[in-house]
Amino acid sequence: MSLTSTSDPGPVPPSDDGRSAPLSLCERDPQVAPERLVAEMVPPPRFDAVRFDTYVPDPAQPSQAEAVTVLSRFADSLGGEGGSATGPRKWFRRPAKATGAPRGVYLDGGYGVGKTHLLASLWHATDAPPERKAFGTFVELTNLVGALGFQQAVSTLSGHRLLCIDEFELDDPGDTVLVSSLLGRLVEAGVALAATSNTLPGKLGEGRFAAADFLREIQGLSAHFRPLRIDGEDYRHRGLPEAPEPADEESVTAWAHGVPGASLDAFPALLEHLSRVHPSRYGALTENVRAVCLTGVEQVTDESTALRLVVLADRLYDREVPVLASGEPFDRLFSEAMLRGGYRKKYFRAVSRLTALARDAAHLS
Repeated sequence: MSLTSTSDPGPVPPSDDGRSAPLSLCERDPQVAPERLVAEMVPPPRFDAVRFDTYVPDPAQPSQAEAVTVLSRFADSLGGEGGSATGPRKWFRRPAKATGAPRGVYLDGGYGVGKTHLLASLWHATDAPPERKAFGTFVELTNLVGALGFQQAVSTLSGHRLLCIDEFELDDPGDTVLVSSLLGRLVEAGVALAATSNTLPGKLGEGRFAAADFLREIQGLSAHFRPLRIDGEDYRHRGLPEAPEPADEESVTAWAHGVPGASLDAFPALLEHLSRVHPSRYGALTENVRAVCLTGVEQVTDESTALRLVVLADRLYDREVPVLASGEPFDRLFSEAMLRGGYRKKYFRAVSRLTALARDAAHLS
């Protein structure tokens, strides 16, 4: 099975002055086979090398060190690294059917406290071949169900030892019910589960806000999850200066022409293009792109457009693609009304991630 995307642009032609002309995301229309969606359910490149021992807990936040301990033991219970030193590791045996003990862990915490790092570490620590453990965001999981169909998705994932779901989202009732039904079938098959979600700013001191929502939404599955709170500040901005100011359009254009593999697009045109590309293909859309350059960034006022932009921001962040932009700063990308609305968790996450990528671009320029 080939995993090569049809979006591969091939050699980059030189511009008139001899430099490589930038790519354009708007000119890409990747086609992704369902089999690729399954094969790519692994931690993204940003989290290839993370492990429990590379997570650095904040001494001021005891819940972070506790999370490492709890998840390490959870990995051990699945036959992961650090398990018994005696006897063969029998990853090829099917996991036992769910019992009264929780078969899942739910990580509840604020933005940037390292939940994805810990979730990916759990995936790496679980002693099973990659094709028998899966890692993906909530959006990627719903895309997989859409591509394969519900029954085929159940059949495909039922043979797994572990399913990790990053950014479990409770803002779309239809998707929540769909994924809850899927998880119910997987738990019956003996698949262990782990999930994360973000607690909104301002809610961190109000107990298990997100955890309570999560457990209520998945109803009968709640007994299979142990909620685990992780406190702390956003590591992406911890001790760092304010986000860089947007560049001017001339600088963005010049930088795009000077960086091989960079893309250059007008922000409004890119938003329009995203409406014609399914979000499940946004990863392939950014394949082999070294940096993304955008001109004319403006506040997004349409909810559907904003949600597509959130998915793109996630895929860029996963792949550590710097973003240099002119126009509005990323902290003004979404209106105040949007940041108070039902999808606010997605928008806060996108702002945090795009700001981190903008800082990465500033270091390169």
